[in-house]
Amino acid sequence: MQPDTVCKTVRQYSREALAPEDMEMLREVAEDCRHVKNYVYGRYGGRGGLSKIYPGYTVQNEMTKGGLRAELGLPSVYFYLAIFSALGDIKAQWTRTKTKVQKLLGQNGNLTEEEKHYLRFLLKVPNAFEAVLNGREIQLPREMQKRHDMLAAQVDPQKMHRYLCRQVRKYHVGRLHTEAAEGFSATERAYRYGDHGIYISTKQNRKRVFIPLTDNNRYESQIYVRLSPEDGKVEISVPVQVSVRSHGDYANEVALAMGIFTMLTTDQGHRYGEGLGEMQTEYAQWVRERTASYNRSRTANPGRKKYNEQKRRRQERIHGYINQELNRFLRTEKPGRVYLVKLPPPQAGGTNRKINQGVALWQRGYIRSRLALKCREQGVELVDVLGKDISRECSVCGGTGEKKDGMFVCASCGQTMDEKTNTARNVLKRGREGKTVNR
Repeated sequence: MQPDTVCKTVRQYSREALAPEDMEMLREVAEDCRHVKNYVYGRYGGRGGLSKIYPGYTVQNEMTKGGLRAELGLPSVYFYLAIFSALGDIKAQWTRTKTKVQKLLGQNGNLTEEEKHYLRFLLKVPNAFEAVLNGREIQLPREMQKRHDMLAAQVDPQKMHRYLCRQVRKYHVGRLHTEAAEGFSATERAYRYGDHGIYISTKQNRKRVFIPLTDNNRYESQIYVRLSPEDGKVEISVPVQVSVRSHGDYANEVALAMGIFTMLTTDQGHRYGEGLGEMQTEYAQWVRERTASYNRSRTANPGRKKYNEQKRRRQERIHGYINQELNRFLRTEKPGRVYLVKLPPPQAGGTNRKINQGVALWQRGYIRSRLALKCREQGVELVDVLGKDISRECSVCGGTGEKKDGMFVCASCGQTMDEKTNTARNVLKRGREGKTVNR
């Protein structure tokens, strides 16, 4: 069943450039939040901090007693959000490490099923995982301890512990650190809307910076304030819960093929996002030129801050176009169900570096996530379809064909059509036949 509401991020923008002194006060808050996050990364980002980061209140209490907030003079509304933001980054990093180790664990033919089962238990139970990495005896709640002892009796526990520690050392990338002070998070206590803008607290007592906004919308939730000191502009991101819409006329079944140059092609041959290829080619060319310039003379480059800001703006331009075309697709096709092929993970590139970089910068993950969100918002069902050899199969006779110059030619029946349209029709066929991915 579709949820009644869905979370989406809305953005507000400053109407005009802030005065330099106002931007500097906001930058001070961002810089102090960066300092707090780096402190948390350094102190709790290693294996010794594993016992404290869940759920995180131990870290909060220790940070409160440590006196860092008083030293910085940072208001508590910013200080504690920076702490929990850093803890979220640390937890996500450990989750990625565990996922990587577990994936390789399943592919290891030198381990028995009992050994794999025991290692999966250690990866799943935080207290056991932390004890192994820190060389301590595993002590768990009574029932969980019985489960551990039963699994450990079937293997050599010390051997498994050494194996797990080696894998973590190999794949855990080390402690996090950030040099960017791009913005900060703020709770409702740190801001208020008024006078066609927003007032945001600073480090100075009873001093708020007023930011005139391009809209008069008001929200009551945690926000993220992103700063662009170069042009004096501010962007505010707000997570909001929106109701899922119901459309009585959204009843069509539509299958999609995704491409680098044309974003989406339907089974009827309708195209959306035909300008995406040109935009991505231009973006890839810009990245290559900037990277080459930076590598030729690093001493002549003042840093990466300006590059990162320009890159972000170019990405936002592409993202804006993607969202515009996705909205047009939904309005035009009026789907009740959308079939989309499940794409494989990115593979290692070939010999052409320009093509490799273009593919690497392809926004397919963003397109997929935005389509999924917009389908949820509109009450549209999105179905993932198995995609093995789907682009080489003829949608008319089921035979195998070839792709050349954007066309598909079937060797069995001689059918010729646009290759993306052929793929989309195969997606529709497989979706209706139930050849879908379980979610």
